[in-house]
Amino acid sequence: MAQRYGGKYSPQGPASGPDLHDPRSVPPHRRPDARHPQEGRPFWIVAAALPFLLSAFGSGPLTLARALAAFALIAGAAWTIREGLRAEFAYVARASAKRPAFPRKILGSVAYGLGLAIGAQAPGLGVIGAAGIGAIGTVVSLVTFGLDPLKDKGMDGVDEFQQERVARVVKEGEAYLEEMRKAITPSGERVLIGRVEQFATTARDLFRAVEEDPGDLAQARRYMTVYLQGARDATIKFADLWRNTRDQTARDDYAALLDDLEANFTARTRKMLEDGREGLEIEIDVLRDRLAREGVVPTTRKT
Repeated sequence: MAQRYGGKYSPQGPASGPDLHDPRSVPPHRRPDARHPQEGRPFWIVAAALPFLLSAFGSGPLTLARALAAFALIAGAAWTIREGLRAEFAYVARASAKRPAFPRKILGSVAYGLGLAIGAQAPGLGVIGAAGIGAIGTVVSLVTFGLDPLKDKGMDGVDEFQQERVARVVKEGEAYLEEMRKAITPSGERVLIGRVEQFATTARDLFRAVEEDPGDLAQARRYMTVYLQGARDATIKFADLWRNTRDQTARDDYAALLDDLEANFTARTRKMLEDGREGLEIEIDVLRDRLAREGVVPTTRKT
């Protein structure tokens, strides 16, 4: 399907909206990559296990069963490790997070080693030799992909009930963003697809800010639910209209809507971060006053 070019000198010009690299915007560390950098590597584990399938046929039922079981275990291990990488990525991206429900990378590595042990068919290898190959495979996988996060982080003094409320609202907001992406992608409009992705990044900045300070949920909930639901509905309606009419006015209106949404989400996120900074400055000033009264440090007041 042909796609409209959207560049600096295209008729529509560059994608409008707030500059993501503006130093006044949310700090870069709040904009993690969409995927774990190693997320694609488990695919090569499956590719390397293909010889098990090629050798499965023509050597009797026992060999067939062993080869298919080995390939199935290794393929399942690769999928489990990939899910573990995704869970780790979500864990690392948050200032406070619970450990994954179960250690996917560890379980995947064990399944990988078991698959290698079952698939080992060299003459004279024996059970001990196959077990050794499986153990080596497990260790190599653990060294390559690492262990899963095994403890909570940043949860000291956090109200778990409030944290669960935030998690539910974030999950709802992520669902709206995913529906927006699915609705706009078939349009083939690269500029608009990029603008929706850019808006999703801005919305996730707000999600991260609320996750770090669940007390901000009250002032951000409307953005994370009502506004995102409206954005989802508008995206679906625009995609249907664009597919049938190619109405340029509707396209411009939709792009303007994304600009307004992104500006408002950015402003709300920045306001919450500034409120947090003001609260920290107050705490620092109070602590300095107490220390000064105790004669520990000289009084230093900001002018």
